[in-house]
Amino acid sequence: MNSHNLTRHNYFSPENNMKYMSCSQFKSFMECEAAAIAELRGEYIRPVTDALLIGSYVDAFFEGTLETFKFYHKEIFKKDGILKAQYQHADYMIERVLRDRKFMQYMSGEKQRIFVGKIAGVPFKIKVDSFHPHGIVDLKCVKDFKSIWDKAVQCRKDFITYWGYDTQGAIYQEIVHQNFDKLMPFYIAAVTKESPEPDLDIFHIDDETLEIQLGQIKSLAPRFQKIKQGKLEPQRCGECPYCRRTKVIKGPRNFKELQEVYEVE
Repeated sequence: MNSHNLTRHNYFSPENNMKYMSCSQFKSFMECEAAAIAELRGEYIRPVTDALLIGSYVDAFFEGTLETFKFYHKEIFKKDGILKAQYQHADYMIERVLRDRKFMQYMSGEKQRIFVGKIAGVPFKIKVDSFHPHGIVDLKCVKDFKSIWDKAVQCRKDFITYWGYDTQGAIYQEIVHQNFDKLMPFYIAAVTKESPEPDLDIFHIDDETLEIQLGQIKSLAPRFQKIKQGKLEPQRCGECPYCRRTKVIKGPRNFKELQEVYEVE
């Protein structure tokens, strides 16, 4: 078992975020290196959306910290103190999964178990939603289970691949493997935000898929670590909110560049 001093209270501290790579951090670097490092340095704060808050709301319930979450997030309440409609629906999502015996079986493991390890020499930290002796389970709240158009590759992807949950699974499986010398299966326990009735299911991401993703992680993690250490300059994606916010015009562009973008789309 790899030793560490991480707790629920210091897991997301600036010091530990710089010391360790995490799954969310890794995916942020994949999206835009410049935005990811700016966020780590405290130079940029990502906008908090309802979609993120609803997921955190459901996560907090399973962690046993929902009342604390409500205390620190007054924005989820209306002026009269009643939960906004979307969070009332989040309560129903919770109620729905509580009625499903198999879903709750997968969510009955040890909550928020923290592990550390190294991938390609880079320190990683993970926090498992529901850890079982023979399996790793992560809880997800998603819009629905439909495929999603990925304009970067011009095709539709299943929601698990689109949101990088296979990348998360690869990181989690590898770090747990390093701690127990055992390759454990990775599952997504997912509930949708659909109204009036949410959908729910358990998805297994097979080991072959995770192995492929782990290869990509091993190839990219050292570069991202060098950016964190200030040894490499981060690349800008040019499209995210951070890049738009910090954009500096250096001169006029040829308008035909816009036509090229439309042709790709």
